[in-house]
Amino acid sequence: MVAKVSISLTDDQAQLVDDAVASGDYASSSEVIREALREWKTKRLIGQLWDEGVTSGRTAPDENFTAIKKRARGKR
Repeated sequence: MVAKVSISLTDDQAQLVDDAVASGDYASSSEVIREALREWKTKRLIGQLWDEGVTSGRTAPDENFTAIKKRARGKR
């Protein structure tokens, strides 16, 4: 399902969208905006996961990156 939405952009933002389409990277301004929204959603998720990691506390003293990599490789 697709919803039609009207948005307002600054002149600079509109130019960025137009340039992205003109370069051939995108077929339409809608594609530019959809990708920007996907990136925004991903950035917010990464921030949320980061915050959860920070609030979960420190790792155990023996928990280090080398040990984590060894466990991950063992699961392959």
